[in-house]
Amino acid sequence: MSVVLENGRRQFDYWATVYKRTWKGSLVSSFLLPLLYLAAMGIGLGSFVDGNGADALGGISYLQFIAPGLLAATALQIAVGESTYPVMGGIKWQKFYFSMVATPLRPADVMYGQLAFVAFRVLTTCTVFLVVIALFDGLATPWGLFGLPVALLVGMAVSAPVCAVATRLENDTGFAMIFRFGVVPAFLFSGAFFPVSQLPDWIEWLAYLSPLWHGVELSRDLSLGTVDPLAALGNLAYLAAWFVVGTWFAVRGLTRRLIN
Repeated sequence: MSVVLENGRRQFDYWATVYKRTWKGSLVSSFLLPLLYLAAMGIGLGSFVDGNGADALGGISYLQFIAPGLLAATALQIAVGESTYPVMGGIKWQKFYFSMVATPLRPADVMYGQLAFVAFRVLTTCTVFLVVIALFDGLATPWGLFGLPVALLVGMAVSAPVCAVATRLENDTGFAMIFRFGVVPAFLFSGAFFPVSQLPDWIEWLAYLSPLWHGVELSRDLSLGTVDPLAALGNLAYLAAWFVVGTWFAVRGLTRRLIN
């Protein structure tokens, strides 16, 4: 176990070094866009919603309703972005994964390092976003701060299976499908902007299959102080299952690409 942790730490060091040189290029997608969503939907549209239906959300503002969902959705977007092109680059374009496994590192160590860096990106971005949410009074209760580890778990629950898909693709055309039919629908129909119970039944059940919906529900319940312990455990177990199973497939896929 200590060898695995040390090898994973070395991989994380590599990605952290790369990020030191490229972090300025991620400012817009990682920090500015989530803030614009918060301002446009929470403050702009929120002022209209609050003014025309003050009691529709049970006494909370629309900003406080959507802010936890936007936090989880931001984690999903960052995770997908760091699990698609960077993974394919390591296999197909720059091929630095092959250099890594030419050392005592195993493909599993390479993937663990990749996932650790994704966790770092999700955590740093969501921390900044959560601070901004708190400054705009987007948290109904201090329990909303626990939305940060929930966002991290959402990011990892998404990152692992996306990495698994990326290791099996021969070119990047498949990423368009992931963003178009995965990220966008999950973002719009996750319950972040409105309860999914308002959707048609067949779409509502599809929303429940998304890990983002479980993250949004748990994050919002924490922020509002309305956590049901049994439901929370179910949400956590569902997200953890996506991460564990996705990691297994990601390691298996990378091993096949690098060794075979």
